[in-house]
Formats: sequence, C-alpha cells, structure tokens
Amino acid sequence: MFELVVETDFSAAHNLREYKGQCEKLHGHNWKVQIILKAEKLDKLGMVMDFREVKRVIGEIMNKFDHTYLNEISDFKVLNPTTENLSKILYDELKNTLPLEVKVSRVTTWESERCGATYFE
Repeated sequence: MFELVVETDFSAAHNLREYKGQCEKLHGHNWKVQIILKAEKLDKLGMVMDFREVKRVIGEIMNKFDHTYLNEISDFKVLNPTTENLSKILYDELKNTLPLEVKVSRVTTWESERCGATYFE
C-alpha cells in the first residue's frame, strides 16, 4: 500500500449550536487540514496520483469552506460545525471526487495547534 500526505489550510468562522460555553459564540479558526490518500498500485509514472492534481482537487473543495461562516454551508444546516464533522465532510467530498484507484485513508482537521479531529473508515 502507498500513501500520499498533503496539508492545506483555510480560514472560517462558526459557532456551535446548543454548546454551553465560549464556542457557542461566533468565532473563527485558521484551520489546518492533513489529508492522507492511499493506493495499492502506482500509475505508469510511479505515482499514487500527481501532487499537482491532488492539490487542484483539494483546492476546489477547500474553496467551498475558505473565508465562510460554516453554519451557513448546506452541510452544516443540520450538523453542528464541529471539527469532527468537518473532517468527515472533507473526507466524503474527497472520496466522491478522486479517481477510483485512489482512496482517502484519513482526514485530520486542526482548529488550533493543539486540537484536531480525524475521520477515517
């Protein structure tokens, strides 16, 4: 099995509905996202996937979230915009966008330098 690791970031605001504490108030984060992709075989060039293409796909997904109020994005109309839910949504979006031979291994989203959440299947 081969894995690629790509990191990116974006800025967004949110508030946690029904949370008892500071995070119930509107606040923002400079989110860091680590994405690990995997494949059983390499392509004819010896790659899981060209990093340029990986970054393009990830960039298109991140544009949906960057400089937004997460609570207003359709994914978070019902789900609370927690770091855990954000990791799962990013995972699912990548899973539905990547070529069939490339799988998402895990997505870790960091809301601060010391606090993050990972989603994987």
